[in-house]
Amino acid sequence: MTHRVDEIFATLRAEGRKGLIPFVTAGYPSLQATAAVIGAFEESLGPTVVELGIPFSDPIADGPVIAASMHEALHCGVTPQAVFDTVRSLRPDTGHALVAMVSASIVERMGPDRFVALAAESGFDGLIVPDLDVSGSAGRLDEITARHGLALTMLVAPNTPAGRVASIASRCTGFVYVLARVGLTGERTSLPDVSARVQAVRSVTDRPIAVGFGISRPEQVAAATRTADAAIVGSAIVRRMGRAADPAAAAAEFAAELAAGLPSGNGSPAAPE
Repeated sequence: MTHRVDEIFATLRAEGRKGLIPFVTAGYPSLQATAAVIGAFEESLGPTVVELGIPFSDPIADGPVIAASMHEALHCGVTPQAVFDTVRSLRPDTGHALVAMVSASIVERMGPDRFVALAAESGFDGLIVPDLDVSGSAGRLDEITARHGLALTMLVAPNTPAGRVASIASRCTGFVYVLARVGLTGERTSLPDVSARVQAVRSVTDRPIAVGFGISRPEQVAAATRTADAAIVGSAIVRRMGRAADPAAAAAEFAAELAAGLPSGNGSPAAPE
């Protein structure tokens, strides 16, 4: 089944371009700002994949900026249902592929069947579940997301064993999320060389590959997308939203600055080996 995530990456590949995937915390600094930033990203980037983090009281691997944004959103009463309602309201007006970044705890608490059904009905196009047990509950979530037409993305860390990389990549139906570093999310002044890790993932899947964790500068976007299909930026965007008078405009302007680091369009994404 083809979904918007596939379509976004297929368009990038056909046009010889790479992508920028922004992350925002849903409900931070408000649900109105979340709705506004989706439209603002479309103006500054064109249709792309956008990650919406569903607030959770114990964020997985998130550094202080995203963790604080999630706690503030929860304090303001943002719930998964409120996020679904917001996505439903903006879905008719956006060409983005909207992907929920959500803890497995939320999925399990609501019930996987109910959570996925609600996500799909609201207009989400995929899920990223960073703490999903690949050897356990992943199999059932594979089936449920496929039944509802949602992409499912999982993470490959720098210390993920080769055999497990193949297992994770085989379960991904949107793109594979390659972590640039171990530890927590957050802005960094440098980016490790991820080319060997990206090529290792390419050797076991033909899914698109996106690199994230610590990307916050155009030159880091450029470095990540030399071999990957897209760069993911989160903390740097969330921080700017939190301190701006117009959060959506600040996020979109910064995303456009980061996109300047993408290849000019005459270099095609690396083909699978």
